[in-house]
Amino acid sequence: MLETGSPAPDVVLEDTDGKTVRVSDYQGHHAVLIYFMRATSCPVCYMHVQDLIRRRDEFAAGKVQVLVAVPEDRQAAAAWKAKRQVPFPVLVGRHATPHEVIGLSRKVFGSLQQSGSILIDSQGIVRHAHGATMPTSGYQKKAITAAVQALRT
Repeated sequence: MLETGSPAPDVVLEDTDGKTVRVSDYQGHHAVLIYFMRATSCPVCYMHVQDLIRRRDEFAAGKVQVLVAVPEDRQAAAAWKAKRQVPFPVLVGRHATPHEVIGLSRKVFGSLQQSGSILIDSQGIVRHAHGATMPTSGYQKKAITAAVQALRT
């Protein structure tokens, strides 16, 4: 898992249209908030996505691009995005899940995806990083809000 204050690696993922998305593509323009869902079938994770949707104007005002990363394949992610009308890019891994790329996988009786979030500022520095095994604690609204507000100062 990434640490706050560290340079973000150039994570390369794909959106639901198959387009390559690099976190570095946003550098110099926008901060990036990536929310990692445990699974598209996780109702708690979807609740967190709904909160991000409700707050999209707040993020846009702070020049923060929200991305949602899911462990499923591109077709399943596209179907979920369309059904739920998620306005943000939904990302999947190219060779591994987005969770594995960032370090949000644990090996406990097999492989378990964690949920969490990462905020990377427009200069490529991690300003918030959090992961959790239980989806109820994978989204820290107050910490994300504070990190986004700190970007403005």
